[in-house]
Amino acid sequence: MNDIVETRWWWIRHAPVINPEGRIYGRCDLEADCGDAAIYEGLAAMLPREAHWVASPLRRTHQTAAAIHAAAEHHGGAIAPLIEPDIVEQDFGEWQGLSWPELEARDEKSYHRFWLAPAHQAPPGGESFDALSVRVAGAIGRLTERHAGSDIVAVAHGGPIRAALALALGIEAERALAFAIANCSLTRLDHIADPATPSGVWRVAMVNQLPGRFRR
Repeated sequence: MNDIVETRWWWIRHAPVINPEGRIYGRCDLEADCGDAAIYEGLAAMLPREAHWVASPLRRTHQTAAAIHAAAEHHGGAIAPLIEPDIVEQDFGEWQGLSWPELEARDEKSYHRFWLAPAHQAPPGGESFDALSVRVAGAIGRLTERHAGSDIVAVAHGGPIRAALALALGIEAERALAFAIANCSLTRLDHIADPATPSGVWRVAMVNQLPGRFRR
């Protein structure tokens, strides 16, 4: 039992973005609405006290991490999470900034093909969900090795969290798109390794869990 190394990933999707026109934002660096303190108090209560924090390069993940940290008395100050470029949201290329009706009017054929085969279809100038899944898996592997036996809190986006679930469950990226990942939800994935299985196995502890009174 002493040879077992358990590394726990605590994935949090960022707070809702301020996007009144409902445009496709992908990697657009929008502000997050972190105004409801109760959400972040609930998340803080669910998270481990000692953890390595990582976030994507986009400000909405940094703002969410800061709101959680401010709500947690045991942290007592601002945090500076490690910025991990490989857990950033999917790049929607030329589609970013468009509304969905604008996209359909501009390129109806690509719009419908994207929804029929979303994991394989890359928007013009962007990336597919399959490509996102490859880079997220690489980041998970690197950070799991670096922080083996620890807790890792990753404040990221819906796409990367679905990709992490695909890796943990050993399923195709396409199937992982079926998971609902709400803003400010918590998904925990545990990596367990021992001398007999050095590459480790995954355990799914929770998916899309909302804090406190926000649970449904």
